[in-house]
Amino acid sequence: MNKKKKFKKVLVVLGGTSGERSISLNSGNACIKALKKKKYKITTFDPKYKNFNLINKLKVDVIFNALHGKDGEDGVAQSYFEYLRIPYTHSGVISSYNCMNKIISKAIFAKNKILTPKYFSLNFREFTSANLKTMIFKKKIHFPIVVKPISEGSSLGVKITQNINNLVFSAKLLFKKYDELIFEEYIGGQEIQAAVLNDNPIGAIELKPKRKFYDYKAKYTKRAKTKHIMPANLKPKDYRKVLKIAKKAHQLLNCKGVTRSDFKFFRNKFYLLEINTQPGMTNLSLVPEIANYYGINFQKLVEEILLNASISK
Repeated sequence: MNKKKKFKKVLVVLGGTSGERSISLNSGNACIKALKKKKYKITTFDPKYKNFNLINKLKVDVIFNALHGKDGEDGVAQSYFEYLRIPYTHSGVISSYNCMNKIISKAIFAKNKILTPKYFSLNFREFTSANLKTMIFKKKIHFPIVVKPISEGSSLGVKITQNINNLVFSAKLLFKKYDELIFEEYIGGQEIQAAVLNDNPIGAIELKPKRKFYDYKAKYTKRAKTKHIMPANLKPKDYRKVLKIAKKAHQLLNCKGVTRSDFKFFRNKFYLLEINTQPGMTNLSLVPEIANYYGINFQKLVEEILLNASISK
């Protein structure tokens, strides 16, 4: 109860300059609506138009971080919040950076016996067709192969390739925009996503996209008609297992507040693809859907995230 009294004036940071700006605006506005219903006094801040340092002039009690993607989810925004010594929601600087960087997070998964698809990375200086073929052979990776940026969200820049020519072409296109790419063996099976709130796993949902995979359009447009199965269609022991792995990953990476872990369930094994420290909070988002199924409505979910705000994490 003390925390509720302490946090009266809330700054919702939303928008930003990443490729996920529109999603962040949707998430932020949904959270603003929920917090207003809970009688919090709301101020907003969009780092596209103002420098983070100007937050200090606003005299707020707490920051609700509704940013997604670059500079909002990768430790940059978090470093400003720490410098300003204002409690903020979600994960801290190092945790955010490590989770956003797929190379670092996957290395942590592997080190701690969490299955993740076979992978390697190349930066644009190392990239040649010969190097690519050598790495595929060395890592014993089979097609289809997924190529994607190492630090991007919402499936932006993700390509699934069927052969070496297709892979080389896709990589060359992506290297025009990104310095480093990850190449990962495609895993089939069920698409499962699990949510953890304040260290407690709250549930897992299964997705059946009508598109080739669960890409940006499948995530954010109703037209894509992605089928949501809540709870995920798993045997009880497997359902418990995926929640256990999601919690383990959340804690290993020292995450705070809410996270969503993305899995593939293939041949009775869970493969963790990545962990998201700033999951979407739109009307099509998965964490609110999972929470709602287990009796945590949207207003309560947003307030739970808010009340977990802190610094020095």
